[in-house]
Amino acid sequence: MSVMALRLVERSFLVYRRTWVVLVSGFFEPVFYLLSIGLGIGGLVGEVTGPDGRLLEYSAFVAPALMAAAAMNGAIYESTLNIFYKLKHAKLYEAVLTTPMGVLDIALGEIGFALLRGALYALAFLIVMLAMGLVLSPWAVLAVPAALLVGFAFAACGMAAITWCRSWHDAELVSLVVLPLFLFSTTFYPITTYSPGLAAVVRVTPLYQGVALIRALTLGDVSWASLGHAAYLGAMGLVGLAVSRRRLARILLT
Repeated sequence: MSVMALRLVERSFLVYRRTWVVLVSGFFEPVFYLLSIGLGIGGLVGEVTGPDGRLLEYSAFVAPALMAAAAMNGAIYESTLNIFYKLKHAKLYEAVLTTPMGVLDIALGEIGFALLRGALYALAFLIVMLAMGLVLSPWAVLAVPAALLVGFAFAACGMAAITWCRSWHDAELVSLVVLPLFLFSTTFYPITTYSPGLAAVVRVTPLYQGVALIRALTLGDVSWASLGHAAYLGAMGLVGLAVSRRRLARILLT
């Protein structure tokens, strides 16, 4: 990330310094899900079969998926609704371009801050998991870097998508994408509970990649497939970054 892009990240931190409650509020939703579903319903469900065939407590199965969802939520909402306001209403980026910053600096700065927001949620969630005894492997030290990959993928693609939105109504449609991903990316059920056709669709969705990667790290089921999940998320982020840069250039420089 360039020095100029870091200046934009710094600006975002300064803005949130006065509205820090908004920044941290997104952390509590997955924690409440964990407490209500993982522990409450988990008492009724008992054990489920993990990715490696082991029987796991339901809360240990759900927790890493909610961690991935926390990283996604923090990144996607920062890179969509907030950027839409800056782009269409505040006209912030026109002012930014009067400085030595360029379009790539804007894309990197905004995606970088969205990524950091998602990582902040994931780190806090991992601490909660440790306190609850839901981390079963030393591989879990890589769970936060994995969450950074999740944040990068969703932040970059979220920013790219928002550049096509023309109104708040369009921008709010992001929830129609995020909610099904949250519910069906093996967040609450093993992939074996789905029909073969639905399972095939789920396996190629982005949040599933993050869930599978973080679940493997926290449960100690690391394999070559984990590298595949990481490569998918990295490639998704790079494509999103390239599209974001091109779209911003078309909107702001023409």
